[in-house]
Amino acid sequence: MGITSTNNTDGKLSSVSLADDGVNEPPIKLRLVAATDDNGFDHRISKDHAAIGSIEPTTHASVDDVCELAHTIDVAGVTAGVKVNIEHGLSATEAATRLAANGPNKLEDGEKITIWQILLRQVSNSLTIVLLITMVLSFSLHDFIEGAVITAVILLNIIVGFVQDYRAEQTILSLQALSAPTCKVLRDSQVQVVKAEALVMGDVVRLAIGDVVPADLRLFESVNLTTDEALLTGESLPVAKSSQAVLTDADVPIGDRMNMAYCASLVAQGRGLGIVTATAMNTEVGKIAALLQGKTKHDASSSMPARLLHHFVTGLKHALGLVGSPLQIRLSKFALLLFGVAIVLAVIVFSAAKWQVEDEVLIYGICVAVAVIPESLIAVLTLTIAVGTKAMAKSNVVVRRMASLEAVGGVTNICSDKTGTLTQGKMIARKGVVPGVGEFVISDTTHPLDPSSGNVRFENTVEGDVNSASGKALRLFLDIISLCNLSSVQRSDKLDDDTAVPPQQWRAVGEPTEIALQVLALRFDHGKVKILLENNRKLLHEHAFDSAIKRMTMIYSNPATSTIDVFTKGATEVILPILTCSEEEKLRINADAEGMAQQGLRVLCLAHKTASINDLDALADRSVAETTLTFAGLVGLYDPPRVETAGAVRKCQQAGITVHMLTGDHIGTATAIAIDVGIIAAKATRLDSGTKHPDAMLASDFDKLTNAEVDALDRLPLVVARCSPDTKVRMVEALHRRDAFCAMTGDGVNDSPALKRADVGIAMGLNGSDVAKQAADLVLVDDDFASIVRAVEEGRRLFDNIQKFLLHLLTSNIAQVLLLLIGLAFKDSSSASIFPLSPLEILWANLVTSSPLALGLGLEPASSDIMARPPRSLRAGVFTKELIVDKMVYGTAMGSLCLVAFVAVVYGGGNGELGEDCNQDWNGSCSVVFRARATVFAVLSWTLLVTAWEVRDFDESLFFGVGVKPDAVSSGVELKAVPVPSRETPTSTAPATALPKQPVPTRTLTATTTSSTSTSSTVAATSPNKVRNFALFDKLYANVFLFWACITGFLVVFPLIYLPQVNRVVFKHGGIGWEWGVVVGCTVGYVVVVETWKGIKRWRKRAVARRVRGEMGSV
Repeated sequence: MGITSTNNTDGKLSSVSLADDGVNEPPIKLRLVAATDDNGFDHRISKDHAAIGSIEPTTHASVDDVCELAHTIDVAGVTAGVKVNIEHGLSATEAATRLAANGPNKLEDGEKITIWQILLRQVSNSLTIVLLITMVLSFSLHDFIEGAVITAVILLNIIVGFVQDYRAEQTILSLQALSAPTCKVLRDSQVQVVKAEALVMGDVVRLAIGDVVPADLRLFESVNLTTDEALLTGESLPVAKSSQAVLTDADVPIGDRMNMAYCASLVAQGRGLGIVTATAMNTEVGKIAALLQGKTKHDASSSMPARLLHHFVTGLKHALGLVGSPLQIRLSKFALLLFGVAIVLAVIVFSAAKWQVEDEVLIYGICVAVAVIPESLIAVLTLTIAVGTKAMAKSNVVVRRMASLEAVGGVTNICSDKTGTLTQGKMIARKGVVPGVGEFVISDTTHPLDPSSGNVRFENTVEGDVNSASGKALRLFLDIISLCNLSSVQRSDKLDDDTAVPPQQWRAVGEPTEIALQVLALRFDHGKVKILLENNRKLLHEHAFDSAIKRMTMIYSNPATSTIDVFTKGATEVILPILTCSEEEKLRINADAEGMAQQGLRVLCLAHKTASINDLDALADRSVAETTLTFAGLVGLYDPPRVETAGAVRKCQQAGITVHMLTGDHIGTATAIAIDVGIIAAKATRLDSGTKHPDAMLASDFDKLTNAEVDALDRLPLVVARCSPDTKVRMVEALHRRDAFCAMTGDGVNDSPALKRADVGIAMGLNGSDVAKQAADLVLVDDDFASIVRAVEEGRRLFDNIQKFLLHLLTSNIAQVLLLLIGLAFKDSSSASIFPLSPLEILWANLVTSSPLALGLGLEPASSDIMARPPRSLRAGVFTKELIVDKMVYGTAMGSLCLVAFVAVVYGGGNGELGEDCNQDWNGSCSVVFRARATVFAVLSWTLLVTAWEVRDFDESLFFGVGVKPDAVSSGVELKAVPVPSRETPTSTAPATALPKQPVPTRTLTATTTSSTSTSSTVAATSPNKVRNFALFDKLYANVFLFWACITGFLVVFPLIYLPQVNRVVFKHGGIGWEWGVVVGCTVGYVVVVETWKGIKRWRKRAVARRVRGEMGSV
């Protein structure tokens, strides 16, 4: 027999013939009857299309019987009852009809925020309480105009807040729907991935290890299937399942129904196929939910006081914003604190009046209380977070827990898997080694799923016939990669003559590694479907892949020889110890594997043994099955890095984020890919396990280290190969001991502990298990590492913007409180304190002027250097030292200038005439006071507008931008203000051994970037190659929403001051003339103060940066 390869260009399969006559046999017709028989299940469909769906049922069951008594009905009876043929599944049309008739497969919603709770939240917050008090007092004092205006403000605030909150809730619900559990279902003879809620009775569902059972299923195929039903039965151990069992007792306990898989249980081991017999509230878990709801109602009816107390407490928490992410709760508590401060300030006002609380004093006290409350804080925060979740969704990141939205921006270390995350996850078999045949190479592959793509070239091929050693060795090699495999690969145009799928489109279901192996087998016309049907093989037992031992075994019957074949594949180092070959042969095998791994290939070792049919029971023991095996070959798979991965890794390093690769691959493969994507430097090589600065380390070496030894490392390894779930947990714990804030990716069931312990757990959306998704904070829709980087960037942008609008709102409040408290000293002729600002002027400034500006700041795009500065400290929260100092400086300056404006008009042009009774209505003595109020109102409004533009960057000047001198581009100068805030280094541009251990306390050097909102000027200012250009107009128009909000706020001041009745009657101020000079002068003065303060900060940070560079240079 000659071994020859053919590469056809006419769309037919290329094949390597093993036929006796040397003529290539045509590829068999692939049909998705293989959705069942493709995996070798016992009921294999024969070539004449025999199927269980055509077997005459022994039990005639109705739909209701199937729903309630499926465990007592055989498979044929269930299929007849729900009207489905398990060979093809339901049609899409029929599934849609049943879904419309019976509704989605989801439980009735439990406790959630209702429309009334959202409305209550608008009414019950501290702002509205203060406004309601002010409204009542205004009406009681017969100030109907002010009362009516405040009423309108209250209604407007409630409506706007309600609309924003409602939209935010809907956004969160829609994003949660994106991360809803999915399942694999057979429809129209094709395996599809659908959301669990789209399942209907009669659907054929595939189950695999790690899946959450999406509905109640009557199993008709099972291979080593066990499920964890603790949620239903309380049984701590998984329950073994058998699809062949038919129970006779309808009342058998749920835990003993071995032919059923129940909704919400977890597949702990094995795999299976089942027919949906119940969905939604008709499932067993749905019945429990209904009972709980009924019990809740019953208990409520018997204990009305307890029910009322529960609803009151719950509603109050929602109303006061004490439910949500930690940031939302902190800011809500801050708003309540300010409400307490408002009461204290009102008491101060009353005390200044010696508690002679007359109408004037009462309104003044309320006026001060209103001034201290940032009215739009919660509404702007809610909308900003909603925008952030939408932005993350567009970046293919679904937020499952809102706390992670604010936390991801502070990540210092990212521990990422390799396959499918850093790489494309589209593996291609590149090389194979077959004993007695030699090495073969596959080249010129253009499509990972198309077996006809590329060429197969053998080296040192041995000629012979089918019975020769070389022919048998190659056939055994192909049997293992094809049968010890859970994937399926089909050509769509061969599935059904009626399908509209374009020709030559191949589809696959399974893990990327196994898909690549199945495609390799199809290249030789040796696919699983053909082998099973032609040789009448049957899968007898399966030892599923275990990430701890990194191998899997599948046991098949061999009717031709009346024996049993044991097929095993796994990592080379775990297969070698269980082989029967000599030590010399093992060394040669290991050398071949090492050589392939150094080329960046993922290497699998294949092994086999033949056993007697009488040994089947013994082979059920894994330790017996996986021993005394014969070497059958090596196969090397290549998974190319994603195009965007290298750039994403480089961006992380520039942002002070250390990237670690934790992979199950060979250390040579992992190192090669890590070098390609820039995780480790090209000159870095694998170091011995005893070296203290390893770039790459085996998980076995890492696990041998004690915690003290791990902590003694100058930095943790950047690549951990042959990584187990326990290794991931140890890595997270080691990072936490170094005060690092880490994100961990995972996709398997065993990854959930690491995902939970990580500060931000990230699950894979495409290939991740449901358990991993439930344990994670974020879900990557596309499994792409670059999406993690975009999530970090969005988290930083969100944090920056929250700080920006907080600074803006609190600056306004400090200015108003300062002005009003000092204003107590201004007494009219009746010794009553004169308002420098009227209550409506304060409400207008806080609600109408500030709210759009704060919203615009919340929508601010990310700064250009957002990924060029180190991670922020999460311990400081949003109220950093810089924000607190800035708000005091800006608030004091704004309040002082407003006071200067008032004094200038009253004493400069009005001879100190404060009139009499000018807080209530206009009279002839109030001209000076009314003009002074109008001047203060204009100064306050304009400085608020200027503040919105100024706080877009905490350090950079509003008038100047940063450029780079031409020589800086060629010189490659890149300076960072600080290193990462832990002992982990931000980059990997040099071998770890070149980095001495630094005795630097955590965040010692972060003084140079205490603000996370500083743009490139903060870093740029430390470099002599940076220049500053006039960029005022570009900066003003960079945020279009904020630009027009400022322009509108600027223009609206004029009608409010000059419109008759509106000015004197509503706002208690009058028209002004020469006073505009005071307004302009105070506004310019405010800009000078802010720009000077920013200049001082830049100078201080440059000085600190120079000192840091000097310290680092000395080291």
